[in-house]
Amino acid sequence: MKVNLDFWKNRSVFLTGHTGFKGGWIALWLADMGARVHGYSLDAMTNPSFFKETRLEERIVSSTIANIQDFSALKAAILFAKPSVIIHMAAQSLVLESYDSPLETFKTNIIGTANLLEAARKIETVQAIVNITTDKCYENREQLKPYVENDKLGGYDPYSSSKACAELVSAAYRNSFLEKSGIKIATVRAGNVIGGGDWAKNRLIPDFFRSVDTDKKLFIRSPDSVRPWQHVLEPLIGYILLAEKLVIEGDDFADAWNFGPQKNDSKAVSWVINYLAQKTPNSRWDIDKSIRPHEAGLLLLDSSKARTYLNWSPRWSLDIALDKIIEWHQAWKENEPMDEISISQIKSYLYD
Repeated sequence: MKVNLDFWKNRSVFLTGHTGFKGGWIALWLADMGARVHGYSLDAMTNPSFFKETRLEERIVSSTIANIQDFSALKAAILFAKPSVIIHMAAQSLVLESYDSPLETFKTNIIGTANLLEAARKIETVQAIVNITTDKCYENREQLKPYVENDKLGGYDPYSSSKACAELVSAAYRNSFLEKSGIKIATVRAGNVIGGGDWAKNRLIPDFFRSVDTDKKLFIRSPDSVRPWQHVLEPLIGYILLAEKLVIEGDDFADAWNFGPQKNDSKAVSWVINYLAQKTPNSRWDIDKSIRPHEAGLLLLDSSKARTYLNWSPRWSLDIALDKIIEWHQAWKENEPMDEISISQIKSYLYD
């Protein structure tokens, strides 16, 4: 599992969602490899944010703050970037938020995806598109058998449903337009991604550190729910490897791909909290017994396809991933340069 540094050197990459948590990490990684990264996103949704704490704007070529629903602004930004590779991460990515704002979730995740593909298909420089959806795009029957890429799509909540629709939009554009244009598109499915620099609301690990930093007890929902936890760098290297394959080898990789953790790293929420609590002084937690909207209790992915054809596999076990997050958060509290800290974690992931 080796990234081709020569491939990324001076390659123009258009990245939506660069001010978000996952988008920020991959933007920093690509820029460090020498790619010319052009970001397009709403302003960072949290304060603090990975984008601001790593001074990411200083490392990328351009940063357009605009809505993915604004087709004219989006097309103009892509034309300006003249990208070879497009990585689409802009999304409303929270399940609970999708219950509060279902229409906005559908607009962003479905129409936003269609806007991107419609703009990209008419731009001659574009060779490959990687569209990030989610593991929650499957019709989840909460079974012990992990989902494979050709399992039925679905979605109980607006977020999951919107991402299943984004998969269908991507397939329709692939079949109707992109194949004829020579543009290769793949969709990628990963979930419960964790890492330093995530301050999103209603996410377990950001909520944990917020509670510690403010000396408050954390109340968690669904302690017995099992999630496919993985450090953010795990799927990101998969996306990077896949983009390389799409450009160099083409059609065989223009498909859907799962990127999930090792089977024994799918753990209950309570296991993760107890691990963090044991390593973090003054942490306190209890169970939130209030009535909450439906969330899946079990979701497992089969990543055999990525292992076989991309030579991809997880490198960090869940305990190492959690240790890295603790290290990142402590460095941030001590006002260390978080761009350098983040790059050092990338190097550790690649070479240690």
